[in-house]
Amino acid sequence: MQEETVQNPQPATSLEDQLAEARAQLEQQREQMLRAVADADNTRKRVQAEAASAQKYALERFANGLLPVLDSLEAAVKSADVSGVEITLRQLVGALEKANVREISPSPGERFDPHRHQAMATVESASDPNTVVKVMQKGYSLADRVLRPALVTVAKPVEKGGGNPISGIDLD
Repeated sequence: MQEETVQNPQPATSLEDQLAEARAQLEQQREQMLRAVADADNTRKRVQAEAASAQKYALERFANGLLPVLDSLEAAVKSADVSGVEITLRQLVGALEKANVREISPSPGERFDPHRHQAMATVESASDPNTVVKVMQKGYSLADRVLRPALVTVAKPVEKGGGNPISGIDLD
């Protein structure tokens, strides 16, 4: 019989080499994670700074649109010219329209809308109940948000006097 020598195959890499490789891989992943956290933190800080700046200067365009109106009003006051005030009013309306500020001015007979109108009084009227009779002060909205509701007088039904309070039949 011949003796067969069985040789144990040597592992391709020793355990120490595998440990060193795992540690290197762990360190590499740790550095990638730290970079990702730093990038996220920098992005968060940049977004916060941009939001703060946008909030601080949000009205800049609107204010720039009103400066010519201010100049015209000052000139109109100095000259006491009524036509100057009318021109200034048109400029102001134009500046407000560019800023998406719209007028809320319901016409008489329009249905009362508690989201856009504020009832200051109710009056007996031949008009349908809960309709606008008169606008006391115009309101304004910015986009879809009401800045100030229109102050209105609202119609209520005419109360018939002289009727029987129990049956509601006229006694006339």
